[in-house]
Amino acid sequence: MALLVRLLIVPIFTVLWAAATVTAQPVSSPRAAVPARPIADYVIGARDLVAVTVWNQPSLSGKFTVDADGTLAVPLVGRVPAAGRTVRDLERLLVEKLADGFLKNPDISITIDDYRSQRVFVVGEVRQPGPIQLTGRTTLIEILALARSTTAEAAKEVVIVRAPAGVAPTGAILPGQPEANEVIRVDLRALESGALANNLVLRDGDTVFVPRAPTVVVFGQVRSPGVYPVTSTTTVVEVLALAGGVADRGASNRIKILRTVNGRKVEVKGRLNDVVRPGDTIIVPERRF
Repeated sequence: MALLVRLLIVPIFTVLWAAATVTAQPVSSPRAAVPARPIADYVIGARDLVAVTVWNQPSLSGKFTVDADGTLAVPLVGRVPAAGRTVRDLERLLVEKLADGFLKNPDISITIDDYRSQRVFVVGEVRQPGPIQLTGRTTLIEILALARSTTAEAAKEVVIVRAPAGVAPTGAILPGQPEANEVIRVDLRALESGALANNLVLRDGDTVFVPRAPTVVVFGQVRSPGVYPVTSTTTVVEVLALAGGVADRGASNRIKILRTVNGRKVEVKGRLNDVVRPGDTIIVPERRF
């Protein structure tokens, strides 16, 4: 079952890779071209590099960085508040400023030349962890695609950690840390099944944490002994399927489970429909005849 879910969900991230790259980009990668999708509703922030084009006025056009105080210095106009405004709002503001005694019917176009102000942190069991810059409305699936999807050891749950309002984290925040204001848990299996309500839109400063899946050990008379990821509902028969099934000389009616209970190792009889627990060791003995 776990293998089936893995085979189903990874292609989703692969298919969405192309769509995701137009809304966000890894911080460490070279700057991508301006996204094809409209950016008029992008909320500008400090450190963003804004390209202002005043048509037929090349001396007034250029690329300007939003300062730490949220203002943008524009020729003739001077400093204007930019942080917290959308691209469309800033265009309107500059049109008003330039029309007030400078230009007649100014035509202004604004794009974001380099997205620097908003980012999320992706950590845990993904193929490319690290900070990822937001370039617009970006969903959880898109971020996981940009992180090259989850690894084979990933759990089926993603944890999104949000800092308190007004706090700009400088790094990842994990569940349980004092800075964690809100913890949202998302079932990846629900996303795979089409529950898009779980495909949350991420916010600046979010941490996307993909924990390692709990595991069990399988050895004895199975075709592929080893360590296998499990969920809270994985049964003995499902674990045996992951291990390639019981070998010809295996005794499926005498399965033993070594389990830690209250700090002590105990041995319990394992039935095929029993739900395993993280840390269990499932032993399939050899048939007696």
